[in-house]
Amino acid sequence: MGFKFGSDLMTIGMVSASDHGSVVSINLFVTLLCACIVVGHLLEENRWMNESITALAIGLCTGVIILLTTGGRSSRLLVFSEDLFFIYLLPPIIFNAGFQVKKKQFFRNFMTIMLFGAVGTLISFGIISLGAVQFFRRLDMAPLDITDYLAIGAIFSATDSVCTLQQVLNQDETPLLYSLVFGEGVVNDATSVVLFNAIQSFDLSHISSSIAWQFAGNFIYLFITSTLLGVIAGLLSAYVIKKLYFGRHSTDREVALMILMAYLSYMLAELFHLSAILTVFFCGIVMSHYTWHNVTESSRITTKHSFATLSFIAEIFIFLYVGMDALDIEKWRVVQSSPGKSIGVSSMLMALVMVGRAAFVFPLSFLSNLTKKSVKDKISFKQQVTIWWAGLMRGAVSVALAYNQFTRSGHTQLPGNAMMITSTITVVLFSTVVFGLMTKPMVRWLLPPNAKHASNISSEPSSPKSLSVPLLENRQESETEAGSHDVPRPSSLRMLFRTPTHTVHHYWRKFDNAFMRPMFGGRGFAPFVPGSPTEDVTLPW
Repeated sequence: MGFKFGSDLMTIGMVSASDHGSVVSINLFVTLLCACIVVGHLLEENRWMNESITALAIGLCTGVIILLTTGGRSSRLLVFSEDLFFIYLLPPIIFNAGFQVKKKQFFRNFMTIMLFGAVGTLISFGIISLGAVQFFRRLDMAPLDITDYLAIGAIFSATDSVCTLQQVLNQDETPLLYSLVFGEGVVNDATSVVLFNAIQSFDLSHISSSIAWQFAGNFIYLFITSTLLGVIAGLLSAYVIKKLYFGRHSTDREVALMILMAYLSYMLAELFHLSAILTVFFCGIVMSHYTWHNVTESSRITTKHSFATLSFIAEIFIFLYVGMDALDIEKWRVVQSSPGKSIGVSSMLMALVMVGRAAFVFPLSFLSNLTKKSVKDKISFKQQVTIWWAGLMRGAVSVALAYNQFTRSGHTQLPGNAMMITSTITVVLFSTVVFGLMTKPMVRWLLPPNAKHASNISSEPSSPKSLSVPLLENRQESETEAGSHDVPRPSSLRMLFRTPTHTVHHYWRKFDNAFMRPMFGGRGFAPFVPGSPTEDVTLPW
């Protein structure tokens, strides 16, 4: 009895010690997050630095200090986990991207964004996979199978433009460039993850035409169903909040419901093995168009800043996390016997990333420009160079996918797998620091302030910061509606061929006003409650 009681006390003591260690780690990590924000603020006007690179640098410095204090045993406060990244950190970033994006610019350039994000990612995936097969064998790499080579293509096709360019580009100054790079980044991440999951779910050791068709069909199915799930989740939240109108009693409830519905859409996609990135992105777009207008004025301000704050903290957390994990001593010990080969693999992967991106940015930009009649809607060569450069950065998505493919619970002793992990970390660090440091000066050089100001003339207030911007609004159409309604219009077919984007916008607005907004709410159709903050708002219709 006494022995058992003593052993229980020892167990409790061990658990308490473990809990204390976790508390210490969390305290240090939160302190580092605060330091990243303070240092990032102090470097706000610096033409080279941004908060992403600042967090990465602080993470690396912290890793070095921990290595020295632990005698080279560890460099981390927390162990990198792809589950932590995909389930807790990525959702607020992607949702806020959809919630804050300028919908008019996004959908006006939707086909170009899909070309870059989906078709371009497939081109990059093919070039990187084929290049890895050819060059890795010459470098006498440890044996990798066809699934590994295809996974490498998916891993290094995933850009990090969403996290990084929020610090560099401004959608009010460069609306066209921002919508292309930002939209492509989201679709690219979704495409890369869908490709990666499809590679893992198929037996690709014996590729046949039937397997190739199944692969393509599965890819298209995931894209369509993921998008539909996000739209349905957003519409459901709008309908529930419009009908019940929680703001009559508590604004906290409607804010909580918006946040939870957004996260639920992501987790439902994970549950059904869909692309959660696409789902939560389109859920954000739909919520900003319908749900956001159905809540009270105070809730609109709260949700806008809450989503932006959660996204900001998650971004800083990710870069700090990757910076510390880059010095994981276990993987570097495995490859320390062949440093030349490690440098060769990293250099080859970086070269393939650059070639793979150039192989689709410039040709697809040329094809996109053929469909644009207005000069201001075309992608200039300087903008193409900026798009190519901005997409060269690799980040936490690549690291998380590499850990998923080449480790088991974050650990590996296989030389080939350890080489791929360290090479991925090297590419992420190099691309983020070097390309990230040079992106600000390059944007200012290629797109001087005068050019930015000129492009700003045709931009609209960003949503949901403004209460007066409908989805897919057409400026020319708005002016026409505000004036005379007797202006003769060409036939629908002629309009479609002459101005396809404007025509789709026109008919979407008619459908939206006639069917969607009366049911799901939105600007001009929000529920009216006497004494509410929106009582005195004068609406145009």
